[in-house]
Amino acid sequence: MEWQQHEFTISTDPQRLDIAFIHGFLSQSYWAKNIPVEVVQRSVNGSLVFGVFRQQQQVGFARVITDKATFAYLADVFIDKTFRGHGLSKWLMQVIMEHPDLQGLRRFMLATRDAHGLYRQFGFTAITSPENLMALHKPDVYVQQQPS
Repeated sequence: MEWQQHEFTISTDPQRLDIAFIHGFLSQSYWAKNIPVEVVQRSVNGSLVFGVFRQQQQVGFARVITDKATFAYLADVFIDKTFRGHGLSKWLMQVIMEHPDLQGLRRFMLATRDAHGLYRQFGFTAITSPENLMALHKPDVYVQQQPS
């Protein structure tokens, strides 16, 4: 699927994605520092992907891990610094939230350290019963995988 807005396109075609660009951003991010490119590729392969492009140049990305029936998890959302301030993150979120495969879900989750304002605009709220949720979190997993 594709959506067009001015000179920008959002596509769910995984073949259009620039894995090197995605890896370059994620490997420097606070949430996926040092992520290996092979892990990025596997994560793309197992997700519903959303690439943001200006002509053929990729300028943003997001992915949703989902069963397309009851649950989805939004991950790795970013717009390249050069292209921020054009409303692309809001448009990307709008496209994701309106995607036909993501309708009627019982739970749609995400984790963020710094973009609460963006996600609140689309109905996301803090967890109301955090005691019901559990996680196995390994924040340094990519650092530990680096050869000595």
